[in-house]
Amino acid sequence: MWTPMGGHYSMPIDTAGVANVGIGWLGVSFAFGLTVLTMAYTVGHISGGHFNPAVSLGLMIGGRFPAKDLLPYWVAQVLGAIAAAVVLYVIVSGAPGFEGVGGFASNGYGEASPEGYSMMSALVIEIVLTAFFIVIILGATSSGAPAGFAPIAIGLALTLIHLISIPVTNTSVNPARSTGVALFADGPALAQLWLFWVAPLIGGAIGALIWKAMGDD
Repeated sequence: MWTPMGGHYSMPIDTAGVANVGIGWLGVSFAFGLTVLTMAYTVGHISGGHFNPAVSLGLMIGGRFPAKDLLPYWVAQVLGAIAAAVVLYVIVSGAPGFEGVGGFASNGYGEASPEGYSMMSALVIEIVLTAFFIVIILGATSSGAPAGFAPIAIGLALTLIHLISIPVTNTSVNPARSTGVALFADGPALAQLWLFWVAPLIGGAIGALIWKAMGDD
C-alpha cells in the first residue's frame, strides 16, 4: 500500500528501503551484483549470460551477438523476470499482516523515486549508467582481457551502479527487471515503465558505440 510521506511515497515492501530490510542500499547493491556474477559463471557458457535486453542490444551493436537472436533473447529475459516477480510475490504475500506489495522494488521517478528525483534525472542516470555497464561488459569480455575474470568485473560494476542510482530510480539499467516487478507493484510503476525501457536501450546503444569508437574488438 502506498502512503504519502514527505512529498513522495514510502514503499513498505521495497528491497531498497533501509528501515524495512535491514541490509540497506549497500546490501541490495551487492545482492544484485553477486547474482549477476554467479549466474554469469553458471550459464555464461550456455547462453552468454544475458539477463538484460539492454545488454543484448549493446552486444549486438558491438558485434558480439547475432541480430537474429535479439528478439528471442528479449522475450526470454522478460518472461524470466515476470516468473521471478511471481515467485517474489508468492513469498511476500505469505508475510504476517500482508496488505499489499507496495512499491515492490519497482523503478520510478518523481513521487516513485526513493528520493523524489525528476523524470529528467531518471532518464539521464539510466542512460549514462547503462552505457557505462555496456562498456565494461565489452571490455571485460574482449580478447585482450584476462580470461575467466569477466563475471567478476561485470558483477562489481552492477554493484557500483546500484550504489549510485538506487536513490534516484531504485536502479533499473535492465528493462526486463523493471517490467517484472511493475506488473505487481502498487503506484505508478506501470505508467512509468516506458522510461525504464527507453533509457537503458539508448544507454546500451551508446555504450556499444563508445566501445567501437575506442577501436577494440
